[in-house]
Amino acid sequence: MSNTSGKNLETRTLLDEFRNFDKEGFLDLGHPLLNRIAESFVKAAGIGAVQAVAREAYFVTVEGAGLDSGGVPPEITGGKKRRFPDLRGETSSTSLETLVKNTGKESLQWGLAAGMYSGLTYGLKEARGTHDWKNSAMAGAITGAALALTSDDSSHEQIIQSAITGAAISTTANLLKGIF
Repeated sequence: MSNTSGKNLETRTLLDEFRNFDKEGFLDLGHPLLNRIAESFVKAAGIGAVQAVAREAYFVTVEGAGLDSGGVPPEITGGKKRRFPDLRGETSSTSLETLVKNTGKESLQWGLAAGMYSGLTYGLKEARGTHDWKNSAMAGAITGAALALTSDDSSHEQIIQSAITGAAISTTANLLKGIF
């Protein structure tokens, strides 16, 4: 046991939190549900930000090099290939501002989805007393629908499709967890 894990919550510093990350998780918010939501949010938001910037860097590089779309799948080269259409501002500061805003929005969406899913699976496990595919399906469906609602132009069909997709992916992951 490390010398900081015995300290009470009031005297722990941020550095103590980072030192105990592998043992106790990222933050101690006083309740396992809150801890799980916060940890999932932070991890997924970071992944979302890196993914968004890497994708945009790829497209800027491809367009800047004047490369054609040879060898690139058509779903990437189609009309919706750029997630950040306003990135080409009049100045580089405008472009950077747009990149930061859009990356923040996407990382927030990733974080909210992960935090919501993690919190729902934990809450359902506590309420039902078991963690099974039913919990995963319900949490995936609710998270999928909520994620669809964050898009700019969500339709009824898109919300239903996202709920079904979320439930299917979550249930499949739960069922395959013991196999791999």
